[in-house]
Amino acid sequence: GKKGGENAGVSFAKKMMKIIAAAEIGKKVVEGIKASVEAGAALEQSIGGIETLFKESSDTMIQYANNAFRTCGLSANDYMETTTSFAASMLSSVGGDTAKAAELSNNALIAMSDNANKMGTNMQDIQNAYQGFAKQNYTMLDNLKLGYGGTKEEMQRLLSDANKLNKQQGIITDYSIDSFADITEAIQVVQDNLGITGTTALEAASTLSGSFGTMQAAWTNFIAKLSVGNRAMMDLASSASTFLFQNLIPAIGRIITQLPSAIGTFITTAIPLLIENGKQIISNIIQGWQENKGRWKDTVNNFLDNAIEWIETSLPQILAEGIASVEEFIAGWGQGDGHMMATVGELIG
Repeated sequence: GKKGGENAGVSFAKKMMKIIAAAEIGKKVVEGIKASVEAGAALEQSIGGIETLFKESSDTMIQYANNAFRTCGLSANDYMETTTSFAASMLSSVGGDTAKAAELSNNALIAMSDNANKMGTNMQDIQNAYQGFAKQNYTMLDNLKLGYGGTKEEMQRLLSDANKLNKQQGIITDYSIDSFADITEAIQVVQDNLGITGTTALEAASTLSGSFGTMQAAWTNFIAKLSVGNRAMMDLASSASTFLFQNLIPAIGRIITQLPSAIGTFITTAIPLLIENGKQIISNIIQGWQENKGRWKDTVNNFLDNAIEWIETSLPQILAEGIASVEEFIAGWGQGDGHMMATVGELIG
């Protein structure tokens, strides 16, 4: 018993060590710290770019970036990296007005995210399209799936349509294809008309996938800001709560609530089919039995004859071997009884 206990203890310890080694806990801690430092460095670099480009309006842009996990489903770093990719063109098209450039850039990012959510387009494809527009390259206009092809003429048509839509609202505009700011505003007008605008923020609060994406972006912010002294824990807690308590748990509740009626519908639909098929099966069995009852009788008789013959031949040998096995067990028990009792006492102690 003592030896068995020692062996069991050693075996358990070895298995636990293997589990711990397989989990690579130390490695994961190191990887987590590395990821946080790298994300923090990227965030600091992005902030530096925003401060350089937007100058006195950089605080506004950083605030937009910190809130982008809700408005755009993007982490602060992704938001700022995307903004800086076309910031020079945006600033140029508004005559260097950083406040206006900040507002239009934020609107452009929201429009991009709304398009991705509503039209199912990959966000990277949309970002590439906007970066192309900033360089007067319109070949990726069809990435937005708004009904316009990837040509300069199609972009001009989009601008013209946006002017007409504004005019219907009593707003007079004359969007120019030479202005990146005008292009971003026109795209937003067209998306407003199609009911695309605002879908990211709405889904962030009211859908499973949207709230999960928001939580992921908040988690990315949290990891990045750990290493630069800003935890962003409240944003993470808020977005996680929205996902869990406003979307996931109610969804599970709806499933549970609707399950009985769904099962009832299944049963009421299935029972008549089962009855009909059951009648046919029973009818087939009866018919088969009647057609083959003579063969069934012969088969059963043959089986019984063979079983009786086997019992008569084998039973004495089975009994003899069984008795011998029992005798050996009793003899072994007697020999090991003293040792077994001492071991049980030790274990109890």
